[in-house]
Amino acid sequence: MRKKSAVVMIMSLALTGAVLTGCGASRQPSQETKQEITSNMLQETQVDTVVDEVETETVGKMAQVTSGYEDNFAVDSKAAKEFAEKVKAAAADKNLDALADMTAFPVYVGLPDAGVVETKEDFLKLGAETVFTEGLLESVEKADIENFQPSMAGFSISDGGSANINFGVADGVLAINGINY
Repeated sequence: MRKKSAVVMIMSLALTGAVLTGCGASRQPSQETKQEITSNMLQETQVDTVVDEVETETVGKMAQVTSGYEDNFAVDSKAAKEFAEKVKAAAADKNLDALADMTAFPVYVGLPDAGVVETKEDFLKLGAETVFTEGLLESVEKADIENFQPSMAGFSISDGGSANINFGVADGVLAINGINY
């Protein structure tokens, strides 16, 4: 949006300057003929159209880059399974950094004294030995990730018990959004 505002402002200033100065002509703007005024208005419309086209194209490209998925229901089962495999590998290795890299913050962590963890740094401070409990590791290891079904809450990596790692769409990509014990 800042680029749009800047482009519009620059184009407006340039066009205003051109109109007020008569594009280098020596006569005053009050001496313009109806034909010249119509011509200037047409140029303004053309500039606005070009700016709108550039803006629409830029916004469209940004949307393609920043948002792969609209919501959890747009995620195919293959992508969900691949993400779950990465989560399971990080858990099996007790790799808290890898888990943090796949997490959207703030994130709920259902540990006593944890609750909502605001930043990656705060999450890492919890420590791998605290986050990767035996119950969580066992549940994640035994989880069936072959046939995920999306829900509003996302996807759950669990053996069916209470311990799980949940993930879903955050800013167009898959990310962990909760860890329950």
